[in-house]
Amino acid sequence: MAMSDEQKSATRPRTPLTRAPRPKRFYKGVTIVAVEAGHAIHLDGKPAKTPGGALLMLQKERLALRVAAEWEAQGGEIDATSMPVTRLVNVAIDAIDGHAVAVRADIVKYAGSDLVCYRAEEPARLVARQAQMWDPVLAFAEAHLAARFSIQNGIVFKAQSDATIAAIRDAVGGVKGLELAALHSLTTLCGSALIALGVARGVLSAAQAVEAAHVDEDWNRELWGADEEALAVRAHRARDILAAGDIFLP
Repeated sequence: MAMSDEQKSATRPRTPLTRAPRPKRFYKGVTIVAVEAGHAIHLDGKPAKTPGGALLMLQKERLALRVAAEWEAQGGEIDATSMPVTRLVNVAIDAIDGHAVAVRADIVKYAGSDLVCYRAEEPARLVARQAQMWDPVLAFAEAHLAARFSIQNGIVFKAQSDATIAAIRDAVGGVKGLELAALHSLTTLCGSALIALGVARGVLSAAQAVEAAHVDEDWNRELWGADEEALAVRAHRARDILAAGDIFLP
């Protein structure tokens, strides 16, 4: 069975432009209960469930605390956009295991036209900034993943070698569950499988990923300015990148 459009979009951030009706907060207290498989989230003493009806449970206590804090922070309405870790956990439990092959293939597809491989030819300052932020990502891919990517000036597509794509396929082949949900989220948010893998392997911090993913956007904002809506969208994207990166911390 193919993933639904809702499941495909669940690892991507909602922005202020895509607000859906918010449910009312229906609970008072949030607790974490140790269970055989990990740490379950309870609302008013009852097990919380994912949208698919499964137990909302995490293996790592650190992440369970993060999810519990997201639920506790809700006001009179439940704002899913302010719960990025909870969203990732829901996707991992409800959708990822049954669609892992397709999710990995999507990550590999991003690598085929990765953000960090397409460079400006001018102005010189932008060229230098892209090199400063993106060359270390390419160096990581070659040193740690045995994947040597070629750089293209401009935006015309240039296919990478079969060996390079195969190396990325191998790199994501063993990723599963919550980490796969987080890796896919990072890939789509950053427009780069290589930045995402750098975070997953601990070579890049999530904060560095935010900066690397927004080189061109930040350059344009410096030149032309930005309105409040654009800044809000960037802030939401940055928050979700940081949340996805948190999944890979010890």
